[in-house]
Amino acid sequence: MNQLVLQAQLLELGLVRYTPAGLMALDAMLKHESQVQEAGKPRKVSMEIKAVAIGEIGKRLQSLGVGGNALFTGFLSAQKNGRGTIFHITALTPN
Repeated sequence: MNQLVLQAQLLELGLVRYTPAGLMALDAMLKHESQVQEAGKPRKVSMEIKAVAIGEIGKRLQSLGVGGNALFTGFLSAQKNGRGTIFHITALTPN
C-alpha cells in the first residue's frame, strides 16, 4: 500500500497550471517537524517535501494559504524526471 498521512505546514505554493485533461494542478512545498520514538529514544524529525494537488483539492490547498497547517493525506510517486519523490495530496484537513 502506498499511503502517506502527514501533519505539515504549507511553505510555498506554485502557479496554477492545468493537466492535459484540463484539471487544475497546484505544486507546493510542505514542511513537517515533530518528535518520534526510534529504538526507544526520542528523535527530532524535520523535513520538506514537494507536493502536488490535482483538481478540487488544489482549490482547497490554495485557500489554506502559505503558512497554513493541515493534516495531508495522499500517496508518493516519482517526479516526471525520475529524480526525487513527490507527494500527491488527495485530502487535507486544516487545523
